[in-house]
Amino acid sequence: MAAPTPTPRKFLGLLSLPERNFVADALRTETVGGILLLAAAIAALLWANTPLAPSYQAVSDFHLGPAALGLDLSIQHWAADGLLAIFFFVAGIELKRELVAGDLRDPKAAALPVIAAVCGMAAPALTYVLVSSLGGGSLAGWAVPTATDIAFALGVLAVIGTSLPSAIRAFLLTLAVVDDLFAILIIAFFFTSSLNFAALGGALAGLLVFWLLLRKGVRGWYVYVPLALVIWGLMYNSGVHATIAGVAMGLMLRCTRREGEEHSPGERIEHLVRPVSAGFAVPMFALFSAGVSVSGDALHAVFTRPETLGVILGLVVGKTFGIFGGTWLAARFTKAELNEDLAWPDVLAVSSLAGIGFTVSLLIGELAFAGDPEMTDEIKAAVLLGSLTAALLACVLLKLRVRKYQALCAAEDLDEDQDGIPDVYEKGNPEYHLRMAEIHEKKAAEHRRMAEAASASRADGDSPA
Repeated sequence: MAAPTPTPRKFLGLLSLPERNFVADALRTETVGGILLLAAAIAALLWANTPLAPSYQAVSDFHLGPAALGLDLSIQHWAADGLLAIFFFVAGIELKRELVAGDLRDPKAAALPVIAAVCGMAAPALTYVLVSSLGGGSLAGWAVPTATDIAFALGVLAVIGTSLPSAIRAFLLTLAVVDDLFAILIIAFFFTSSLNFAALGGALAGLLVFWLLLRKGVRGWYVYVPLALVIWGLMYNSGVHATIAGVAMGLMLRCTRREGEEHSPGERIEHLVRPVSAGFAVPMFALFSAGVSVSGDALHAVFTRPETLGVILGLVVGKTFGIFGGTWLAARFTKAELNEDLAWPDVLAVSSLAGIGFTVSLLIGELAFAGDPEMTDEIKAAVLLGSLTAALLACVLLKLRVRKYQALCAAEDLDEDQDGIPDVYEKGNPEYHLRMAEIHEKKAAEHRRMAEAASASRADGDSPA
């Protein structure tokens, strides 16, 4: 059995093998989803900026659903309030797992990424407030540039063909999880204008039933899916954003493994639902939210209005220096050592990648300027431009170190004895070294045989005819 990874682990150091496998599986799905997200955003922009634009608006505004239940919503609202509830359900499971089984369960290990994430949300918000205040603009959009879109970021990495070492990917994932938590709190506390206490009470009662069923070990999708839909509908009618229902249900799932379990219920359900979230729910939201005009006048407005300029600078400058500065300060005062294979420019590159704030930023933009369609579209355009700029900056910074990343990834994946466990995790295992000795002895014997054959061949060539 492989020896455990020594503790305390260095910042951006080698992950434990189970954590590495979990991160790889989670990000593999998110990467595919990120590519679909990119495709959906491009499709939305093309659809909204061609002669087909009227049909885009018509489809987005088309209403369906039972009006008697308060759910006669447009397609765009179904995507934002309905499909994104699936995204936040997965986010809730991720957060629960991180808190009970991941890096966030250990306060010392959690301190650095949490501080980095908090600074990475505070700095963009302050950047927006400063820019908008100086320009005499509205402060309503302060939360727009605070979010990180992990799927979009991974989609960018897939497109440019850059693989990051697992520790950097895990750091990025943890940042996104903490980001999602604070985004949930922002949506819950700052974008709830009025409450229907009867509907809210019904939603809370439904959540209690959901929790009790889980505690009793009741199984079957035919029980939980209808109940989840009822909870979602009540939450929507309560005045609290409906995605909060998804988060609450995700947090209720058990994410620790019991004896004899290969996977916890939370892990199993996340494995089933994540492809639906990353492959359908989020791309559909992007399709009906990213379709904004990119005419000359619209672009001019984006770069001249303080609100939109605040969003762009918040994503590109605030996010980058917030995360980098928070990480450096946390490492400085906690005496955490950076992995010797990496350098602070790598942290800067990841920080700039976190400036891609697509999905949740678009959602918060819609909520912040709900009564102003023109400003909403301009804020969306600012999110797109800011995310694109952050992506381009990250691409440049990551490409400068791509050979180093490739070497680190190759070393992490090397399994010379072919036992299914990367060699880097077996350095303390005597059986591994005995297997490697046998492998090298066989190679040495083969090379000796080849040397003898080459010598004999050369001797025959040198002999007279």
